[in-house]
Amino acid sequence: MKKRIIVSSLVFFTVLFSILWYFLFSIPNDFPSGSIILIEKGLSLSATAEKLEKEGIIKSIFGFKIIAKILNKSRIIKSGEYLFKDPVSILGVISRLTQGSFGFGTIRVFVPEGFANDDIAGLFGSFKNFDKKEFLAKAKEFEGYLFPDTYLFLPSADADQIIREMKDNFLKKAGKVDRDIVIIASLIEKEVPKTEDRGLVSGVFWKRLEIGMPLQVDAVFPYITGINNVTLDDYKIKSPYNTYLNKGLPPGPVSNPGLNAILSALNPKESPYLFYLSGKDGKTHFAKTYEDHLANREKYLK
Repeated sequence: MKKRIIVSSLVFFTVLFSILWYFLFSIPNDFPSGSIILIEKGLSLSATAEKLEKEGIIKSIFGFKIIAKILNKSRIIKSGEYLFKDPVSILGVISRLTQGSFGFGTIRVFVPEGFANDDIAGLFGSFKNFDKKEFLAKAKEFEGYLFPDTYLFLPSADADQIIREMKDNFLKKAGKVDRDIVIIASLIEKEVPKTEDRGLVSGVFWKRLEIGMPLQVDAVFPYITGINNVTLDDYKIKSPYNTYLNKGLPPGPVSNPGLNAILSALNPKESPYLFYLSGKDGKTHFAKTYEDHLANREKYLK
């Protein structure tokens, strides 16, 4: 009797081990090495398992679902394109899908502070799923909120993924910021290269707004015209972004500012100054009166 129980136990555990081995580690004989599988956003666990089984990545839909649930991984599958260069077990597939291990090398993209959306679009020309027109249309309402930073994107990244990543990074680094602050920050970012002068220029901007004086910021013109050089004719351009012809803030940000510019907009420095200019010497020169400002122009711009 005892011997029969031992034999039965051995048979049971052998069968159990075989089942576990089949589900956890066995690989389809005709595994499609080198295939790329797209897991769409919002795809259910069952639908994911069915797709993987249809593509030959896994042997068992049931096994995939059970193991994912046992490991508590069923709700954290990450969408995207996955390259299965070499055969992998169900356990390995689940691990990759829940870690977002796509199998592609990421591309490093550096977005400088002060880049407008059109500038950012130019950085992604080599991405196969990136469409510039689509990006600019979708990113238009988020101008100013695409945080400048260094990013790692998959080669398959599209406009939605890029915008989402940069927006999320803005919230992570800067938090929730009022739109007026972002507009001021975008002007500071383009107008004042020396970070130590930004607080004072911010104070000048807010003072001008308070007294109803036009902001008179040259940095808006490259945004309006798409040309970096500013000419005397630009000051006459009829545009809501022309801060010489219009009082108050422009309708929106003219660039995507970095954290320093945002903090400067949030924390303006009080001063007696109402005028400033960026001289050819690379410094910012301030003046209390228009007469002093004209003198600075003669001295530092000619």
